[in-house]
Amino acid sequence: MTDLIRRGADGLDRCWWAGSDGEYLAYHDDEWGRPTVDDVRLFEKICLEGFQSGLSWLTILRKRENFRAAFAGFDMGDVAAFDQGDVDRLLADAGIVRHRGKITSTINNAARGLELADEFGSLAAYVWGFEPQGIEGDRDGEFPIPSTTPTSVALAKDLKKRGWSFVGPTTVYAFMQAMGLVNDHLQECVKHQDCEAARADLVRPG
Repeated sequence: MTDLIRRGADGLDRCWWAGSDGEYLAYHDDEWGRPTVDDVRLFEKICLEGFQSGLSWLTILRKRENFRAAFAGFDMGDVAAFDQGDVDRLLADAGIVRHRGKITSTINNAARGLELADEFGSLAAYVWGFEPQGIEGDRDGEFPIPSTTPTSVALAKDLKKRGWSFVGPTTVYAFMQAMGLVNDHLQECVKHQDCEAARADLVRPG
């Protein structure tokens, strides 16, 4: 067993990053890497990845319900209608990350997400149009999972061209991993085959 695989108290082998925190283990086991075509979840995740920049994902995960309450469940139509009063409300909300740039970015990105849904039929149809064909990125050496790939660079570039913000290639690749556009559970991880099967069964949007 490599250093990138950890055996939990339950005797199961998992990706090293899942650690031992119960909330993080549940996220690893039940969410991360499972293909998602729901626009609300996709929008939520790309926003939260932006908020996570400079912080740990566990910090964001523990605040996720607060974020959902603060941002109208990440309904793009509702968030796009937020005004300065909502910005002030969010900046005063200790339950979320109070970063003005990330807050205003989320509101902007909601409007841009609606534009994508109008053009492509759904945000999911747009996002899944960037699903890589095959394995990408430098996976040699001791750390086999890249932080960016050619596809994440292309998706980030296209989102920025369309007016999105806080969507750099690293943020976008983390989003792709979490939403199952790729399966980066290590081969030895107990969840690798589960996610492979879910991806094989998925009906792609669009």
